[in-house]
Amino acid sequence: MALVFAVTNGLHDAANAIATLVATRAARPSAAVCLAAVGNIVGPLVLGKAVADTIAGLVTVPPSELIFVLGAALTGAVAWNLLTWWRGFPSSSGHALLGGLMGAAIAQGGVDQVNWGGFRGFRPTGVFGVMAVLALAPVLGFGAGFLADRAARRAVRRATDRMRGPIRAGQWVMAGALAFGHGANDAQKAIGLVGVMLFAAGEIDKLAAPSWVALACGAALTTGTALGGWPVVRTLGQRLVRLRPIDSLASQASSATVLLAASLTGAPVSTTQVVASSVVGVGAGHRRWRHVHWPMVRNILVAWLVTVPAAAAFAVIALLPWRWLT
Repeated sequence: MALVFAVTNGLHDAANAIATLVATRAARPSAAVCLAAVGNIVGPLVLGKAVADTIAGLVTVPPSELIFVLGAALTGAVAWNLLTWWRGFPSSSGHALLGGLMGAAIAQGGVDQVNWGGFRGFRPTGVFGVMAVLALAPVLGFGAGFLADRAARRAVRRATDRMRGPIRAGQWVMAGALAFGHGANDAQKAIGLVGVMLFAAGEIDKLAAPSWVALACGAALTTGTALGGWPVVRTLGQRLVRLRPIDSLASQASSATVLLAASLTGAPVSTTQVVASSVVGVGAGHRRWRHVHWPMVRNILVAWLVTVPAAAAFAVIALLPWRWLT
């Protein structure tokens, strides 16, 4: 179920890494998926396990109950991811996983089985810490996109057609960085849960998932992108703001910066939130407020707000079958 969750995460979040690259026709979909594959697999292997540790510490369930609680939590997150993907909404897989874990843990043993936490220095711990960084992520994405677009437009205001090649190359580089940051952040969410299950079962001696888990989760993310990430690509690349290549470069650079910084601090942010808010920030950066498709922005915001309780409800429903199965 953790790998299935990673596939549905790929349907949503991995598509964000290549959305603007494909929408501006800087790359063909097949080449963009290959780029995302490399980032998704290399990211979790290179950038450590800070996010995985944060996710692993969200619930404090007894080992005897861990399998069916995590199974129900992942089922709830998968159900919500599939529903929002079908509707083309760039929902947050991070929100869905948080809601699923909270719903399953509380339904099984009450609020004491949730680590509410907060912050340990700059690092978020527990549910409150993760919710804080999830709320902050779109603000940072919007601000970074706004500033990046202003800087990019100033840099190319006297540019000639010869700049098209370097801008396209920059899009490839930034899309690769964004895919790497997505792998380092989002793949670690599934990796952290698999690590918890292996540790509880006595398969590993310390709470650190083996390298094969990182490779499997990265491959699952890429599979999701290749199978059906295109509704989300269309939403981000065309239905929020009409993007030009320089806009795409600004959005990718700002999103990659936020994602990489979050991964280093162990903050499990939402790639969807960061990229979508940066696209809107880019639209605002050159005063094209009227060109932003605000009804779509409103729908995305509503999806973000209801994701945690909806995924929690799905997880509670899934808890009984998982108890029976285990």
